[in-house]
Amino acid sequence: MHRICYKNGVVAYAFDRFDSFSLRAYVSTRHGGVSPEPWSSLNFSHSRGDEHERVLENFARFCAALGRDPAHPVRTHQVHSTRVARVGWTEAGARQESRDALITDAVELPLFLVFADCVPIILYDPVGHVLGACHAGWRGTIDGVAAATLDAMTEAFGTNAAEVRVGIGPSIGPESYEVGEEVVSKATSTLSDGHKYFCWHNGDQSNPCFDLWQANIDQLTAAGVPGEQIELSGIDTARSTHEFFSHRAEKGQCGLFGLLTWLEPQE
Repeated sequence: MHRICYKNGVVAYAFDRFDSFSLRAYVSTRHGGVSPEPWSSLNFSHSRGDEHERVLENFARFCAALGRDPAHPVRTHQVHSTRVARVGWTEAGARQESRDALITDAVELPLFLVFADCVPIILYDPVGHVLGACHAGWRGTIDGVAAATLDAMTEAFGTNAAEVRVGIGPSIGPESYEVGEEVVSKATSTLSDGHKYFCWHNGDQSNPCFDLWQANIDQLTAAGVPGEQIELSGIDTARSTHEFFSHRAEKGQCGLFGLLTWLEPQE
């Protein structure tokens, strides 16, 4: 990914892999907004104590930096599920309830999801010109939200997994995401060879760390996406709180950053 600074103070990251395609995908940082501590400053959460008007202004600033109308993005009410919504221009500006993934073939329709450690994943089919975006926390990762998004793209648009390009954005890294027995038990009983996604650091044998990145990569490659077509940002939000919000590192006292992505017209 590469870092972009905009004239209005907003800072975002873009996926290198998508530069050569008719697709735009940006992950916001915490810079360029109007919110005070502990949401400083480009916070998109309405449910963590920040004022509604400030959140709206933050979103307007982010959209302005990217040249998008803030009335257009399709949003989600994220619940750590594998449910996918297919959307078009009739859903512009609407929130999809209890969904953690969106898919579309509607050109220039922005999709928007929020994060603060969970994994932002973009799936792009350059042949069908189809876009998918999903939110993968530990539950979504274990239950296979990335693969479910790919399946929905295949069912709705005939997407071939072998053609798909993937971007995995900033999220909590494998050395930072310490988890308890509930997560270990669910992962090892659900994922093939699930034990390999856990490791211990600094000699602590109590709670292992969970590698969300590799778990999602493996599910996508198992579904047919070539590994060389997956871009992993490698940015650990828990170790990058100067740039991104991290629910874990900031003990819940933080805002949410966002992913905004859309299809450009093809030449």
